Amino acid sequence: MTLFCQRGFDDVSVAEIAAAAQVSKPTLFAYFPTKEDLVLHRILDHRGEAGRVVRARADTVAPLTALLDHQLAGLDRREPVTGLNEHPEVLAFHGMVFATPSLLGRLAQHAAEDDRALAEALAQAAPAAGDLTARLAAAQIIAVQRVLARENWARLSAGEPAATRHPEAAAATRRAFTALACALPAYA
Repeated sequence: MTLFCQRGFDDVSVAEIAAAAQVSKPTLFAYFPTKEDLVLHRILDHRGEAGRVVRARADTVAPLTALLDHQLAGLDRREPVTGLNEHPEVLAFHGMVFATPSLLGRLAQHAAEDDRALAEALAQAAPAAGDLTARLAAAQIIAVQRVLARENWARLSAGEPAATRHPEAAAATRRAFTALACALPAYA
């Protein structure tokens, strides 16, 4: 990550990364299928998270309520995935990802996996709504989470402190999920 942040993703070779890690290139690729995954491994713990949240909720809790509560808790904890983390390395990481087309492309692949996992969970939560409705809802929910996180990152990158941003980030999250609830009544 240090090499990438210092010189940019495209200006660091896989050979340099392997040498810095004191492993061979084949060993490196055994753990990370692509160069992009070397960077994005930091967020892969969150892959499929929205689907897990929906599956883990109590039957009395609506899927959108569970997702909203999870998102707000992430903001409170300043989780990097919410964009509300002002640690310089986190800000630099997000800046590099958003400025590198190949990283954005790989991130889009992971987002498609998130859509699929959430759609499966939503289809199980509200089978009467149908699979297409679940897929459409999942895409909207994942897009809302992404837009909210990027807005938080942009504000923090512009110098706004996380503590100052937090109340508006939470309010924006509530507004977004209220709109989702209106648009997606099967999951509200």
